[in-house]
Parts: sequence; C-alpha cells; structure tokens
Amino acid sequence: MGASLTRAAQWTTASSGSTGKLEITPINESLLKDILHFVEQFGLRHPQEAAHVFEEPLQWTCTLVASDFNTDYDISHADVRSQENDGKGHPLLRLSPPTVAVGSFSQLSKLVQLAGDRGLTEVVACLEGMARGNREKIYPCMFCFDIFFCLALALSLSCHREVGVRPWAVKNEVELLKGFCSEGNKRVLKSVRYTSDYEFSNGCRSPPWRQVHGEICYLVVEPCDKDPLHVTCSKAGVFLNQTEDIYTKTSDTYADLSMLLKSRSPHFAENFNSQVTESHGRQGYSFSLPLPLCPSISLSLCLSVSLSVSLSLSLSLSLTLSLSHSLSRSLSLSKTEELFSESSSESEEDEEQPDRRPKSNMDLPSEYWQIQKLVKYLKRGDQTATVIALCCMMDFNLAQETCQMAIRDVGGLEVLINLLDTEEIRCQIGSLKILRKISQNSQIRRAIADLGGLQTMVKILDSPVVELKALAAETIANVARFRRARRTVRQYGGIKRLVELLDCAPDAATLSEEQEKEVEAARCGALALWSCSKSTRNKEAIRQAGGVPLLARLLKSPHENLLIPVVGTLQECASEGSYRVAIHSEGMVKDLVTNLNRDNEELQMHCASAIFKCAEEKQTRDLVRQYQGLKPLVSLLSKADNKQLLAATTGAIWKCSISIENVAKFQEYQTLDILVGLLTDQPEEVLVNVVGALGECAQGAANRVTIRKSGGIQPLVNLLTGTNQALLVNVTRAVGACAADLDTMAIIDKLDGVRLLWSLLKNPGVEVQASAAWAICPCIQNTKYAGEMVRSFVGGMELIVNLLKSTNKEVLASACAAITKIAIDKENLAVITDYGVVPMLANLTNTTDDRLRRHLAEAIAGCCMWVSNIESFGEVRAVAPLVRYLKSQDRAVHRATAEALFQLSKSPNNCITMHESGVVKPLLVMIGSTDDVLQEAAAGCLGNIRRLFLAYDKARYG
Repeated sequence: MGASLTRAAQWTTASSGSTGKLEITPINESLLKDILHFVEQFGLRHPQEAAHVFEEPLQWTCTLVASDFNTDYDISHADVRSQENDGKGHPLLRLSPPTVAVGSFSQLSKLVQLAGDRGLTEVVACLEGMARGNREKIYPCMFCFDIFFCLALALSLSCHREVGVRPWAVKNEVELLKGFCSEGNKRVLKSVRYTSDYEFSNGCRSPPWRQVHGEICYLVVEPCDKDPLHVTCSKAGVFLNQTEDIYTKTSDTYADLSMLLKSRSPHFAENFNSQVTESHGRQGYSFSLPLPLCPSISLSLCLSVSLSVSLSLSLSLSLTLSLSHSLSRSLSLSKTEELFSESSSESEEDEEQPDRRPKSNMDLPSEYWQIQKLVKYLKRGDQTATVIALCCMMDFNLAQETCQMAIRDVGGLEVLINLLDTEEIRCQIGSLKILRKISQNSQIRRAIADLGGLQTMVKILDSPVVELKALAAETIANVARFRRARRTVRQYGGIKRLVELLDCAPDAATLSEEQEKEVEAARCGALALWSCSKSTRNKEAIRQAGGVPLLARLLKSPHENLLIPVVGTLQECASEGSYRVAIHSEGMVKDLVTNLNRDNEELQMHCASAIFKCAEEKQTRDLVRQYQGLKPLVSLLSKADNKQLLAATTGAIWKCSISIENVAKFQEYQTLDILVGLLTDQPEEVLVNVVGALGECAQGAANRVTIRKSGGIQPLVNLLTGTNQALLVNVTRAVGACAADLDTMAIIDKLDGVRLLWSLLKNPGVEVQASAAWAICPCIQNTKYAGEMVRSFVGGMELIVNLLKSTNKEVLASACAAITKIAIDKENLAVITDYGVVPMLANLTNTTDDRLRRHLAEAIAGCCMWVSNIESFGEVRAVAPLVRYLKSQDRAVHRATAEALFQLSKSPNNCITMHESGVVKPLLVMIGSTDDVLQEAAAGCLGNIRRLFLAYDKARYG
C-alpha cells in the first residue's frame, strides 16, 4: 500500500503476519471520511488523472448489486460491466458478486457515489483488499493516496492548532504520561498528579474564577533528574507556575505537556520516544488516542505516538507539493471550506467574506479601543467584574462590524466561549447575548464554529433555564448558516434538542410570564431548525426527532413572530417528498392558507413558498382551492414591489395552475391579465414562475386568446433570447402552447419566434432542447406554408435529425414528434431521408418507454410516405421490434404502432417479418377497437398481409 496510508491508519494484527483489518478508532474514522470525500470528488476535480488506467485493477468484496448501477453500465443478470474500457476492450469496472474490480480512479469515484450511504463501507473494504493483495504495480493509485494523506494530515494539524487545548486532550496526555511512571532505571518520570481531585462537568479541575482565564488544571510533575515542576495547563498552552498555590507564570508557553518536559528534563527527552516505541512493539498495535491528542499538540508527539512515521512530514509535504501543486491547492480549499457535502442540492448559504481591516490605527473609532479594554477586563477580572464588563459591552452597537472585529481581534471570542463552559448563569446569559448579536457576521460565525462554540451551545440546550436555552438556540440559528456548522449541530445531538424546544402550548392569545418564555424558546428553536434544515440530512433528522407534529401544532399559533420561523422551516423542508406528504396528512394546508391572509408580508412569503413546493402533489392543489387559497394568492400579485413575496406567490400560482379546476378559478379572478403585465422588468426568479403559470393556463383555447389579446406574445418571444435554463424551458412550453391558436401562431411567426425556437435546439441543456422541439411541433402544424418555413432555416432539419443521437428520452420523443410534422412535406421528407433519419429511427426501436414508442412509431409512419424508406426500414430491422409495441398497455402506442405497421406492410418482405413476429393475433383484437383510426390501420395491415399470401398461393398452385 501507499506509505502514508500504511502508517496513518490503524490495523489489527494478523496471525499470518500480513496486514489485518482496519480498527474502529477515531484516527481511522477521520481518515476514512477524508478518503471517501477525496475519492468522490477526484473524478470531478481532476478528470485527466482520474482517466488513467491502473496496471492492475483494485479488487475487493463489494456490497453493491446490479440494481444499484445506472444506464452507464451493461447489466447481465447479477454481473455488471462498465461501458468505459481500457482501450483493449476490457471494462474498467467488473462486478461479479460479491467481487468487484476497478481499473481507474474515475470508475472508483462513480462507484462510491452509487454506493451512497454505503460509501464508507466500500472504502474500508477496498483498503483492506489493497492491504491483502500485491499492489506494487498500481503506481498512480498509490501516488494519489500518498499525496492525499500527507495533505490531509497537515491540514488537520494546522486547522486544529488554531482552536486551543481542550480538557479532554489534557486528560488523555496526562494518562499517557502516567503510564511511563514506574520503578527502575528505564522509567521516564517519577510521578504525575493533579493538585485537585475534583473534576467539573466541563472537564476542568481549576476553580471557576480561574477557568474564566482559560485555565484547565494544575499538575505536579516529578522528573527523574529535576526537582518537582508545578505546571498550569490552559487553553492557550502549558507553562510552569511558581507553586501549587501561586499561579504566576515562570516559563514560556508550550503546545503540550511533553514538549515542556522535554525542554526541562534531559532524561525525559532522551527516554520518552524509546519508551513509546517499546510500548508499541510489545502491544502489537498503535495507540488508539485521538489524532491529534489535543488541538495544539506538537507534530512530533502525534507522529511518534499515533503514526510512528520515521520520515519528516515537512519533507514529504514539500516533495508532494512540488509534484502536484494543483492537486494540493484544490484539496486545501476543499478542506478549508467543507470536507463533506451534505447534499447535491444544498448550496453554501453565505460566502466567505474578505477580512476587511482598517489600513491604519488612525481609521479605528473610539468604540474599537473601548471594547478591547472591556475584553481585557473579561480576561483578568473576577465574577463580578466579568458580569459588569459583559453589561457594558452590551451597551455598544454590536451590529457594527467595527465592534465585532474589535472583539475578535483581541481574543474576545475565546473568552466568551470559555464563559459558556462555566456554571455561572449570569455569565452564560451575558456571553450568549453578545454572541447572538455578533454572529450575524460571517467571519465571526465561522470563528465560533472553529473554536468549538457550537458544541457548547448544544449542551446548553439541556439547561433547566429557559432563557439560556432560547439564547443558545438563537445563536445556533445565526451560526448554522454554512454546511460545516449545520453538520456539527446534527452530529452533537442538537437537532433532537432543538425539536424538544418546540413542545409548548402557544394557542392562547394572552400568556403568563412563564408561557411567554416557553414561546420565545420555541421561536428560537424554530429559527435554529430553519437554519439547519438547509441540509438534506438535517431535514431527515428533524422528521425522525418528531418535529413534524410539533411544527403542525405551532402553525395554529396566533403569534406571528413564532409563525415566521415555523413556516420558514416547513417551506425549506417541503422540497422533500416525505415532508409534502406529512404536510398534507397533518392538515397543515388549511393553516398555510389561513396564515396567507395575515397582514405580514414575510409570513405571506413563506406560506406562498410552502404552497409552491407542496403543490407538486394533486391533493395539495385541490386542498388549496377547497380552502379558498387561490384568491389570496392572486391578491398578493398586487404587491409587486416585494420581489421575494412576488416570486413565492407566482410560484404557488404556477404549481396550482397544473390542475384544470384551478385554472378555471384563475380565469374567474382575471389572473392572466395580471401575469402578462409581470412579463417585463422583473427578476428571473419571478419570470420563471410567471411564464410557467402562463404555459399551464395556455393549454386551454380561451386562455390562449386572452394571452394574445393582453399583449403577452411579444414579451414571451423576447424571452426566448435569454440564457436562464429554467426560464427557457418554461417560455418554450408557453410559446408552444400558444402556437396552437392560428392567430397567435401568425404573430409568433411574424416576430421570428420559430427561428428562435429552432436555435434553442443547439442549447447544451437537454430540458431546453426537448421543450424547444415540442414547441416547434404546433408551429409547423399551424403555419400555412410550413414546408417552406422549415426549409428556410439553414441546417434546421439536420439539427432535428441529430437530436436522435441524444441519450435523453424526452429529447428523443420530442425529436420524433418534430420529424413527424416535418415529414408531412415531401420535399422536407426527402431532405431528412438524405440525412439518415431511417437508420437513426431504427436504432431507437428497442426502447421500452411508451412515450418514446408512441412518437417513434408516428415518425416511422410519416417517413414511410417516401416509398423507398419502406424497404429501408425493413433492411435495418425496424419491423420486428415494432410488433412488440402492440403488447403495451397504452392505447396511444397501439394506435401509432398500427399506423406504422400499415405503412410498412406495403412491402412484401416487411409483411413476412410481421407475420413471423406474431402480428396477426393482436391486430385481429384491435380491429374491434372503438378507435376508428386504430381499427382502420389494423385492418389495412392485415389486409396487406392477407393479399400477399393469396398472391403467393395463386402463384404456387395456379
């Protein structure tokens, strides 16, 4: 295996002497997660390197089965082969359960992505398989793993070094050193003891008034060659103090206890490393201590105790960076921003802002220096001074960036977070009130997360003091606006605790003082859940913690300040299908409509947004109409100045207009005229929804006339020149729907709309291509000189035919539909025949998608109008697959297929193929259909087959 991986991970011993299995330790868990993220992203970040083929494939026992793979793989029973090969015809991925063989990083990346939640299991199995096998020939793979581990280790150490020492880390190191206190010449120390046996709940042993200064505990260490040393362990580091009772600092500050002892005791420095090595050799495995032992522990101790790396890390890093600068840079950025992606749909809520500092001290206002003085009082004062300093700090305008940076620059964040670990309620409340205000700044909230503040706040949610819980929840709501913070809240059990805050009874209009505090705590809890719900995993965690029924109950509250975060959380979660079902089943649609009528624009916006997402379901659309929710939505269109409210409202109207019954209501409320007026001078998020609503309404003939008379055609055509993919999909659909009206089609043609639609076939987005092709169909059908119009577009027909090479079924179906319309004109049919439309259509006949089958059969029937194509379809073996279409349950497929078979049956060879494929029996049944077109086509096809066999009998028997 790669050298870095072998040394970094912890392995069990094996009886045969070979490498065993990976141990379940904190080191391994961290490394495995890093590897998983690295492998998942490698194919996207470095496609050229990922395409490199290994000399020998990686092999391991895999948990995936054939059903887990997508269309990029050839599946035969339980076996899977990748379509991508190594140039010699060998697939780069072969799965013969339970063994998988992977030949490139690209396929390895795809496999762990397909594994989903089982990705970590696959990584473990892969690494163990590599350990057991002979991997000497996989140079590219091992080189990348070595690069990754060196960088990941360095980043881990450098990132943690900024956080400060933690009590648990000090305790671990003390226990480690106690193990080296023994009798005899080989002992490293005589003794190590605490000056106090009492340990507080936060892990500290120092008095509370010293904990405020960041001090954790006091030790008396007795070296073998020196007098006893009195040591203070603080969050800033480790140093010597005068005596057990006098805490005056008498030495420099060291990163950890071992470094201090090495500087003071030559005997310790000489024997410590050898004792670690001997202990490692006796036990047969490496120490299962967390990496690093404490956030600022020395690199030498981490390497000697946990990794036993003999080479200098700096040397390996410099070599690695010189070999792959671009890879290290991307890994560093990835580590700094976010190691693990929460979800493919989740975006970073706030970008890292540049660190804006004044150019000189002359630019700083007096408040900056005053706040810094108060922070110094926080560091040095007793309990009373601390409370007074916190109160004074609250008098400043902490919303100003200058005041926020003053607190950060002088180390005030560390002090405020340390105060949260004390047992003094007043200090905790004061600290949280300040953190709540300054955490509006993106740099401050990232610093709070880096300093471990979120973990402490989550613990405070268990406090019996309601005010304290509310402040902690609101501060979490501010901090959890980026992915890493949201993940931290979930991993430390914050979601369940926040959901518990929602359990209150806010239905009464007048509340007691205690009830008001509970309602405020519920509001803050809902705010925090709202921030956390931007993560897909957090949404699921909220649901599993029982958050949905509690949110449903709070939705009936008369208190608007509570309703806003509750509805905000619901509308954020409504992107998940399970929540949409829950919102419907819990009866929340009625409450959303009720709150839509309140005179609060922010609340109305979130209610409309929730309806927008939930109205994907027909039951929700019907309930919105049943509870009289359509009229309030239309009335909100008058508030066009509030763009966020307008975007949410138009989105809700768009989704509700999918139901024909709702469209009738919108006609009654004259909604189309208002929507047409919103087609200009609006942001794109509003335009997408407005055009989407018009496209749904335009399915009715009367509404197409209304849109035309309201002057909506020209702004719709103008929008065809945009670049927003979602907007182009909706506007092409709307223009296509309007083109079904002859008068409207004349306007579209005059405005050069058809040419613009045709040009969109070259758009890289498959949804835009499909929507444009569908829109072209009614344009060709309803134009008087359609054949000439199509021929006027240079390269237009070739563009349509080339769409048949797409892998997207919607694009293929729309292209077939357009070819059907184009083939009506004989000259155009001749042109597309020359472009090879026949073999391209024949290549698609093995599809099982009924929508594509229908339009493909219609295209084949249309192309048969060119006589030579009838024989050509038989020659490219398109006839037999068509016969199988008759087994479909879709009557539209039967009709199109029967028409195609009727045209193809004009060739004797095709008749023979049809008869051999068993076409007679299903066609006999279809002759009795109530569909006249299907009946006639089936009869015509059977008639042609019958006449052929009569002619054969006559020729044979005379």
